[in-house]
Amino acid sequence: MMFVFGVLFMAFAIAVSIALHEIGHLAPAKKFGVACREYMIGFGPTLWSRQWGETTYGVKAIPLGGYVRMIGMYPPSRAEQERVRDRAEGLNVSERSENALAADEQSGRTRSGRVWPWSGMVAQAREASLAEIRPGEENRVFYKLSVPKKLTVMFGGPMMNLVIAGVVMAGVFTTHGIAESVGAKVVSVAQCVRPVVGAGAQDATKPCTAADTPSPAAAAGLRPGDQFVSIDGHQVRGTVDVATAVRPAAGRTVDVVVERGGQPVTLKVTPIAVQMPRVDDQGRVIVDAHGAPLTEKAGYMGMTSTPVSAFVPQPLTAVPGFLSDAVVQTVRVVAVLPAKLFGVWQAAFSGAERDANSPMSVVGVGRIAGEVADGRVAWLSDPGAMWAAMWMLVASLNIALFVFNMIPLLPLDGGHMVGALWEGITKVVARVRRRPDPGYVDVARAMPLAYAVTLLFIGMGALLVYADVVAPVRL
Repeated sequence: MMFVFGVLFMAFAIAVSIALHEIGHLAPAKKFGVACREYMIGFGPTLWSRQWGETTYGVKAIPLGGYVRMIGMYPPSRAEQERVRDRAEGLNVSERSENALAADEQSGRTRSGRVWPWSGMVAQAREASLAEIRPGEENRVFYKLSVPKKLTVMFGGPMMNLVIAGVVMAGVFTTHGIAESVGAKVVSVAQCVRPVVGAGAQDATKPCTAADTPSPAAAAGLRPGDQFVSIDGHQVRGTVDVATAVRPAAGRTVDVVVERGGQPVTLKVTPIAVQMPRVDDQGRVIVDAHGAPLTEKAGYMGMTSTPVSAFVPQPLTAVPGFLSDAVVQTVRVVAVLPAKLFGVWQAAFSGAERDANSPMSVVGVGRIAGEVADGRVAWLSDPGAMWAAMWMLVASLNIALFVFNMIPLLPLDGGHMVGALWEGITKVVARVRRRPDPGYVDVARAMPLAYAVTLLFIGMGALLVYADVVAPVRL
């Protein structure tokens, strides 16, 4: 039952995220006077719709995105723009217009004079865009917006996802907190001294005999389950603190305070000097140019420890840093997406182990949400941790939507933003060089690329859905 709840929770969160993304486009577009015909969640057949004002709002059958249909997304051809401008100025078709017409015709031909196979596609896209414009709506088209307004409309969707992620992360981090190391607990105690590195280290697993020297930890009475409070007066908040306090204390008796059964217990421990790997401030082993660990004489107690973690609430001022780190990590994943997808392909079709950090479809995200809600993830069995993890899945999803939509390729929002920026650059250059306004950038010419990118995304989505069924990511 809880598994189904987790899946439904994530499906609802995805739907809300998509809906708010599209509102991020719709609201500024309406504010700037653009006529918006449809606001739809999903693709395919319409399940429900209702018209308010000039916009039809609805839900479609395939919940893999959404769209806002704004009129006039693509401007007329360059020649038509020149003709319209000349007529507005009361002139005949100018030589400039004739040159533009020739350029338009030539843009659909190869050097040998053959027509490009996709020139018809570009023309159809322009015609379909202009056919939506009703009488009186000529100045309510998207392509006539100023560059800043175009950027605002197209960035509004991704920005909405970033805001959602920030709000969710703020709620989770300031109430539930994040896992931090707050101590260290003894896992095992060696009963006798064994070499850590070098000759004889291979005998470390042999049973101790009466001839062996008891380890300092065993001699002092340290037990598995003891949680360190302090060592030699230094507070212990993690395993690194244990090593930092013990390594320089060889041959010296120190007070080790542990918590045992809820009560503090003070033990006297005298670490011995043994040859051990050198470590840095973070507890990482230092190696030489050949990858071999460097060693040094250091204090040794004869026990192993593990971090003790707890969720610590964070101040609201820390949230922007966490959010920016998450965005950077997602950008890095997207930057190596082809390699990640190759790994997914291998996991799906050759039985290779799937990377836990590989991309997932909504099917995979829903399955993980179900497992988290059902308590199948041991370290999230606590209800508070479970809910925090569920909401962090929502935040991660929205960060992924933000980064993905900012890819500078049509039909993504980033592709439209690049078109708007290029239009702004050409206008500024023309103004500086005292040349006529170059008009609107013809984004329709990129339609072949947009179709190719769409096909790639469909293939990627199909691969991820299949992999999430046959070789899902395991937490």
